[in-house]
Amino acid sequence: QVQLVESGGGLVQAGGSLRLSCAASGRTFSNYAMGWFRQAPGKEREFVAAISWSGASTYYTDSVKGRFTISRDNAKNTVYLQMNSLKPEDTAVYYCAARGLKATMNPLGYDYWGQGTQVTVSS
Repeated sequence: QVQLVESGGGLVQAGGSLRLSCAASGRTFSNYAMGWFRQAPGKEREFVAAISWSGASTYYTDSVKGRFTISRDNAKNTVYLQMNSLKPEDTAVYYCAARGLKATMNPLGYDYWGQGTQVTVSS
């Protein structure tokens, strides 16, 4: 089992920045690829970013490329999502997830999920 706890969400004005953190506990964190997903009201959960177990490979959905950066610190069992130039359409609950295989954009491929953290971007 892997337990994931997100933090860092909040209310920010358009153009602002937030850094989300996801702290993992349980099994060896460095064995897992990690992903960030988000879900807005009335919409399906969508892929945001993912990172390989080593951090050498990262993946982003087109709408956040150049604005968001995913990173991880395996010594701290934590994955981060730095979000810059935020837009109102980024408003959603953000979830981190862990997968014991290669990173994927498919939420069904992840085994463990956090409880989510709310990000609200005002215009």
